Order: sequence, then structure tokens, then C-alpha cells
Amino acid sequence: MGFVGWTSYVILLIIKSHSNLVGSIQNNNKRSISLLQYGFSAVGALITFFLLIQSCPWTYYVYCLLPVPVWYAVVKEFSIIQDVIMFFWAFPLAKSIGFLFIYTLGIEIIVFSFFYRFTLTVGLIAFSAWPLVTSLWTRAKITTLNWTLSCLLLAIFPLMPVVGRDANISLVITAGLLTFLISSFCLAYLWKSKHKYVHNKDLAIYLFQMLSIALSTYVVNSTHSSLLRKQGLPVVNQIVSWTTLASSLVAPLLSPTFLFQRLLSIFLSLMATYLLLSTGYEALFPLALTALMFAWINMEQETQHLRGVSLKSKLTVLSFSYSTDITQFRQLHLDDIRRSFFFVFFILAAFFGTGNIASVNSFDPASVYCFLTVFSPFLMGGLLMWKIVIPFVLVSCAFEAVQVTTQLSSKSLFLIVLVISDIMALHFFFLVKDYGSWLDIGTSISHYVLAMSFTIFLMLLSGLAQLLTTKRIRLWRESKRHSM
Repeated sequence: MGFVGWTSYVILLIIKSHSNLVGSIQNNNKRSISLLQYGFSAVGALITFFLLIQSCPWTYYVYCLLPVPVWYAVVKEFSIIQDVIMFFWAFPLAKSIGFLFIYTLGIEIIVFSFFYRFTLTVGLIAFSAWPLVTSLWTRAKITTLNWTLSCLLLAIFPLMPVVGRDANISLVITAGLLTFLISSFCLAYLWKSKHKYVHNKDLAIYLFQMLSIALSTYVVNSTHSSLLRKQGLPVVNQIVSWTTLASSLVAPLLSPTFLFQRLLSIFLSLMATYLLLSTGYEALFPLALTALMFAWINMEQETQHLRGVSLKSKLTVLSFSYSTDITQFRQLHLDDIRRSFFFVFFILAAFFGTGNIASVNSFDPASVYCFLTVFSPFLMGGLLMWKIVIPFVLVSCAFEAVQVTTQLSSKSLFLIVLVISDIMALHFFFLVKDYGSWLDIGTSISHYVLAMSFTIFLMLLSGLAQLLTTKRIRLWRESKRHSM
């Protein structure tokens, strides 16, 4: 009851403070409020009495009494609930059922992805067809094609086996070469742009990051060959690996805060580290994921144009600094539920795309051989965790970009994400087992704990993403640049 009440309260908070669904909120009658207070106080007293006569421990009081104030906060907003019911009553029935069915199906796909990775493939294939049921296909064919191909490309990874102990360094080298080539094309595009958004001094940062990609690719190949010859880890390779890791969170802060430039810098820095921690096909995963993230940002820009919001004049100079400008924010609408759902789905795809919960417990030490070959469980575990977190950071930074392009505050979108994660956690609560094998019981409890801690994890990710996207370290003075 407390869980459902909390979720209901968050939904009401979203409707009340971050949407235009309720036009004018009238103050509740003081008499009604007093009756509610007396009623819920009586319920609380009754619960306390029953717990006292049964001599229950204090934890029972917390568990049983917590829903009382939560549901009081919900019922107190009866006027809002009434307005919402009237709004949906006037909404076309077929459209309401369609929305409810789609979002319910989406939540179920998210839940099933914890058990069956291939359900992510089903979801990504469905995402690829999203523009076909809207007017986006006729309005922005190239952007739509990029989105569809990126979804289908990423959909391949959940169908592949979990990353195991069989190394395939040629795929890591291929990923490094592709990253270097793509970044070269991106940098050439920015340099040759008529607005020339890459400052001469900023160019050195991108060249350094591209050099890190090339060095990481070489170090992976060199280390693998050296270990095969039983010559150990070369000291130079170890120094380069640790230097690359140390600079991965600093180098992006030196780049401009323009959206495309900063995202490119973040990708190059994190990709260099990811290559050093890869042993097989997973090295290609961040490439496919980043391609989809850029396609997602472009698609959200196009949806804004469909709503009559013209951003074309400032898209080329769009900066993450807009995310701190409160005058840019707007109220929520139905498309924002989809954006939040996409974010949750992509976060799960970032993890289950190449692995599962069991693969974390039985990781291959070969993943960290570019950094150390002497057994050190805490250091190896830390490096493994950073490898897992890197795709999450890429998705979170893309979500920050979506918030900027759609002129929406992070708080309002995060509240929707909170509701989705709460519904997901409620699913896993009913799936917890207290019978069967210890493996089944432990797995069900692990899924529930992960779902419950999902929100806290997303908050930490959001903080890191905001740091990487909005902050800048200036090593030199720049001349004033006028945007057009």
C-alpha cells in the first residue's frame, strides 16, 4: 500500500507542478481537510492499537504506519484527481486504451529483459518502427533512416552470447579503427563548417583524444601479443593505460560546451578506456550505442518541430549551458513520458546488451590485463565496474542533451523516470520467491534490490552526466565568439 501510495503521490506531483493538465487548482475546503486529518489519524491510532496488543517490534510500526501519511497526501489532492479523471474522460477512448496498452507492454518488456536479454531486441525493433506511425518519416527521412538503422544495429547485441573468456582482439582493433575514422570525419565536418565551431585551441583537445584512441588500440594488440609470448605486461603499455584512464574524465571538461562537440569529446574519452578493458565484440557496443544516442537526439529535435517549436536557428550553436537557464524550461506533455521510457530502456540496454547479472559475478581477468596482471581483487573489481558504467554514462549524457533540445528541466523528466522505476520495482516485489532452490530465491531478491536501488543509481548517473556536460575547465582565454 505504501509503495502504491508513494507512486500515486509522485504522479500527482508531476501533474500539479510540471504539467498543464490541471489548469487552475482550487484550494481544498478547510472542512474537508479537517475531516481527512481526523479520519487518517483514527486509522493510524487503530493500527497502533492492534500492534500494541500483539506486542509487535518497532519495525512493524514503521511498515504499517508509513502508508497512512502517504495516502493522506494523495487523498488531500482530491480536486486534482477529479480534474485528471475529467480530462481523461473527455479523451478519445481508443487513444486512451492505445496509450495504456503501449506503455504497459513497454514496462513488461523492461521487466522481462532482466530474465531474457532477447526482449531488448524486440523492444529495439519496435522502436525502429516508431517514426513510421508518425509524420516524422515524411518530414525528416534521413534522420528517421539513421534512427531505424541504429536501432536495428543495437538490436543485434542482446542476441549474442554474454561476453565470456574467449578473446577476439581483432574485433577490439576493428572498433578502435572505426572510432578513429568516425571521429576524423566528425572533426573534419566541424572544422569545415561555415560557422567553424571548433576553435583553433580546442582542436588540440580532440587531436589528443583521437591519439588516445589510436594508442589504446595499439596497447590492446601489443599487450595481447606480449602475453601470448609469455613476456608479461610491458611497462610502457601499463603507463599509457593508466594515463588514459586518468584523463578520461578530465579531457571532456576542456572541450567546448556546444552539444555536439562536448558529446563527441565524452565519447572519445570513454571509448579509449573501454577499448583497454575489452577482449571481444563488446568493444563495438559503445559505437552502436552512441550512434543510436545521436540519432535519438536528432529525432527529439524533429518532434519539437512537429509541435511547432522552431529551434532551427540555434541548433547549430546549441549548448549544454542552456540546461541551467530556467527561462528555457517548459511544461510536460505526453511525449515526455516516451522520452523518459526511452531513457530507462536504453539504460537497461547499456547493461544487458553485452552481459547479465551472472556475468558480473564471473568476470574474465583478461579484461584488465592492459592495466595489471597481478591478482588484485579490489583494483580489478573497480576497473570492471567502470567498464560497466561507461555505457550508462553515454546514455545519461545523451539524455542531458535531449533535455536541452526539448527545453525541459531535469527534475520533471526525472520524476517520470522515478514513476517508471517504481512500477518496475513493484513488479519485482511480486516476483520475489521464498520457495524453490537457493539460486531462484537469491535471483528474485537480487532483481528486486536492483530495481529498488535503480533510482539512486540514476541520480548518481545524472549528477556525473551534468558534470561532464555543463562544466568546463579553461586553460586559456578565448576571444568572444558570436553565434549566428
